[in-house]
Amino acid sequence: MKRNGIRFALVAAILLIAQIGGTQAATPAPQKAKASKSVRLYVFDCGTLHNPDMGRFNLKNEDVTTSDMSMVCFLIAHPKGNLIFDTGAVPDDSWTPTGSVVTQHVTLPDGQKREADVVKNLRGQLAQAGYSPADINYLALSHYHYDHTGNANEFAGATWLARQLDHDAMFGGKASGSLQPSTFSALEKSKTIIIKTDEYDVFGDGSVILKSAPGHTQGHQVLYVKLAKTGGVVLSGDLYHYPAEMTLDRVPTFEFSQEQTRASRKEVAAFLKKTNSQLWIQHDFVGMSKIKKSPEFYE
Repeated sequence: MKRNGIRFALVAAILLIAQIGGTQAATPAPQKAKASKSVRLYVFDCGTLHNPDMGRFNLKNEDVTTSDMSMVCFLIAHPKGNLIFDTGAVPDDSWTPTGSVVTQHVTLPDGQKREADVVKNLRGQLAQAGYSPADINYLALSHYHYDHTGNANEFAGATWLARQLDHDAMFGGKASGSLQPSTFSALEKSKTIIIKTDEYDVFGDGSVILKSAPGHTQGHQVLYVKLAKTGGVVLSGDLYHYPAEMTLDRVPTFEFSQEQTRASRKEVAAFLKKTNSQLWIQHDFVGMSKIKKSPEFYE
C-alpha cells in the first residue's frame, strides 16, 4: 500500500508539472510592434513639472488654470522608420516606478532646483507600445533645456537631427542654468545630421517635418506630423508654455531672443493656417491631459 501511495503521489506531481508547463506555454510573449503601414503618433506621459513663479512667463496666477506644466514625449512611427521627439526631464535610470506618483528633485548646473512628479518611465511606455530604444532610427529635440533632454542618452544609437546653434550650445561651451549635460552627453558621439534648412522633411514624403522656430533657444524647432485620420498636428516644443501666452500675447522673460520668439510664433501661425493643422502646446497641463496616451495612438 505504501508503494502504491508513493506511485500515486509521483503521478499526481508529474501531472501538476505538465499542467503548469502547459499554462506557461499558452501565455503569449510580449509582441514587438511591426513596421507601421501608416504614420502613427504616440504620446508618452513624461511627468508634471511644478512651476511656482508665473512671473518668468510674464503671466499672473489668475491668467492660468494651473501653473503646473505637463511633460510629454512623442514617438512617430513611419513606414520608413521611427522618430522620438523630446524625452522629458527625469532620466529613467534615476528612479524606479512604483505605480504611484514619485516626486523628483532636479538640480541644475547653476544650483537652481526644479520639482517634477513622474509615474511612468519612458522606457516602459515604449515597451508597452512594442518598441525599444534600439528600434528608434531618429532622435530630435525641440531644444536643449533639461525638461526635454532627460532621456536623450537612451537614443544615442539613433541618428540625431539637430540645428547647428543648439548643437553648439550643448557641446561648445559652459552649460547655462537650463541645461543638464549629463542627460545628453552620449549624443556627442551619435551619428548626427545638422539641419541647415528652415524645414527638414525627415522621411521625404512631407508627413514628418522639423520646422525652425528660434527664439526660446537659438535653434529651437517644432515638429509637424501629417496624419491620415487626425490631420496635421504641430508639436510646439516651447514655442508656447501656456495657452495664455497666445491669448494675452506674452513672451517669457528667459527667451534667448523675445524678438525671434514673436517672429517664430507668426511664422508657425501662418504654417498652421496653410496646412490646416492644430497646435499641441506640449506644456499645457489641461490640454495635454485630454490627449490620449500610448499605447493608444493617433493616425
